[in-house]
Amino acid sequence: MTETNTNFTRRQALAGLGGVSALALMPGCARAAYEPVSAAPTTFGPDEMLDRIAYTMLKHEPGRATGLGVDTGANAEWRGTFGTAGEAGRESYKATLAQLLEDARAYPKDGITADQQVGFDVVESAFSKALEGMDLPYGDVAVGSWRNAPYLVIQNVGGYIDFPRFFGATQPVRDAQDVDFYLSRLGEVASILDGETDRIAEARGFGLVPPDFLLDKTIAQMETNIADAANGGGAYVSPLESAELAAAGAAAGKAQAIVNDSLLPALKRQMDELKVQRGMAKSKAGMWAQPQGEEWYSWSTSASTTTSLSPDEIHRQGLEELEELHGRMDPILKEIGYTKGSVGERMQALGDDPRYKFAPGDPGREEIMDFIWERINWIKGEMPRAFNQLVDPNMEVRRIPINEEAGAPGAYGGAGSKDGKIPGRFWINLRSTELHRKYDLPDLTFHEAIPGHVWEGEYSNRLPLIRSILAFGAFSEGWALYGEQIADELGAYDDFKVGRLGYLQSLAFRACRLVVDTGLHSKRWTREQANQFFIERNGSKAEEVAGEVDRYCSWPGQACSYKIGHSEIVRQRGRAEAELGSKYDFKAFNTAVILGGNAPLDVVDKTVGRYIADARG
Repeated sequence: MTETNTNFTRRQALAGLGGVSALALMPGCARAAYEPVSAAPTTFGPDEMLDRIAYTMLKHEPGRATGLGVDTGANAEWRGTFGTAGEAGRESYKATLAQLLEDARAYPKDGITADQQVGFDVVESAFSKALEGMDLPYGDVAVGSWRNAPYLVIQNVGGYIDFPRFFGATQPVRDAQDVDFYLSRLGEVASILDGETDRIAEARGFGLVPPDFLLDKTIAQMETNIADAANGGGAYVSPLESAELAAAGAAAGKAQAIVNDSLLPALKRQMDELKVQRGMAKSKAGMWAQPQGEEWYSWSTSASTTTSLSPDEIHRQGLEELEELHGRMDPILKEIGYTKGSVGERMQALGDDPRYKFAPGDPGREEIMDFIWERINWIKGEMPRAFNQLVDPNMEVRRIPINEEAGAPGAYGGAGSKDGKIPGRFWINLRSTELHRKYDLPDLTFHEAIPGHVWEGEYSNRLPLIRSILAFGAFSEGWALYGEQIADELGAYDDFKVGRLGYLQSLAFRACRLVVDTGLHSKRWTREQANQFFIERNGSKAEEVAGEVDRYCSWPGQACSYKIGHSEIVRQRGRAEAELGSKYDFKAFNTAVILGGNAPLDVVDKTVGRYIADARG
């Protein structure tokens, strides 16, 4: 899964809080009015116009600007605010997006370069889809990012999760001015949390109440979060205490007072509302059971896949691709001695083989970290065989915070900031070493780090600002799966056939997601049906699946982006090979796609078309 730049950007943006990104943390009113250029669109050159759109957008998402590393110079004061909280900020942002979209459409495109055209294309796609989501009666809408959620506060969504990570991993504490900005932002958190509480209470009035099993996880996590904050301020205060800066140490007491006087009471008010909802909640897992749920799900699958595929079409594609992938796994399983039962049953047996398990507890966690770094170092050395233009990511591997592990996926990753001050990060869930096996951890590493999310994000960070901001899950996740494929093609499993099974099971897992996500939200599957489909059909680990299925319940449609994107990139590669014949080049194709940047799938089609034309000469 991806995160890039901040928890508020692409997939909950990794670099910043950890991919990508997504939560527009309570968008705020722009500090300076945006001046429409529709009446005189030629006033600005195309690059300047795209930059104006980017910075105007970031005025509403200053937390995201921090994750990108662009809150400097004239924009330095952005580091001291998250913007206007609640409905007022949302409506202001919506109005600005509508104006920016009108201006982008009106801008004359004659004579602009292909890259500039792509810039306008991604603006139109991202903003129009976000505005459609904002017209729905509830939910959190990601602007040019991946995390769309019907429930504003749930086990993996909400300020109670995002803020501790943001202050701990993204908010800078470099000098005395940063300390003032830190306290200013911390002082805004309570009002943002109250804005969330107001909106989930309003949604409850509309009839939207999350499933009981999600609320149980959320309440337990929030209790832990409150306890951490009450114990010396937790992650809200510790960055100041640990900073090697006199002003920061002196400010820690002020931060503690903010936590005690405003932030903790706001968290408790949110907890009270969640408990009210828990008293009303039912166990139905899918959006079909929610008011206007089918409409919401149709929008979210369209947003996540950047296609017009219906839930039925996605469901059928998942079943077809799952059968094809199991057909590739079957002979490998037979070769290594697993001959009886379905592919799923044999993969379950493989998962129980002690040779491929990590030790329990902290020794196993240390073993996992060493294993990850060995694979990262290997794949970095292979990248010259796969790309004509290389990057050298500054990155780190971190454990997902313990109080988030229960509601978090197995891992996520993404690039750092544009200025390089925030490293790319691969976050790994270590709540139990049973989550991982030695045959599936290499593939997970390639997906989240190199040549997946961290690698791709480094290229995006070298693009113009608007291209670094706007991301599309179908490309981000499709590329990360294609990165897994590249690793296999470079020989990652030539001497480790069981590892190739892990890779193929990973792809099959994403095919299962197409089936399960649509099953839950469109075909009225229960949570138990969804869990069993993974375990029985794909041999997935029960420990892993439980958290995955709950994630699909809180992020409807997002899980469909992975395999839809991967299949399209592979289809485009087949197109290039067929049209170019001997002129096709593996390295040149990979380089063209990644330099084309994160974009909707129809724009990727145009990128490949240009590569084909150039290769023909």
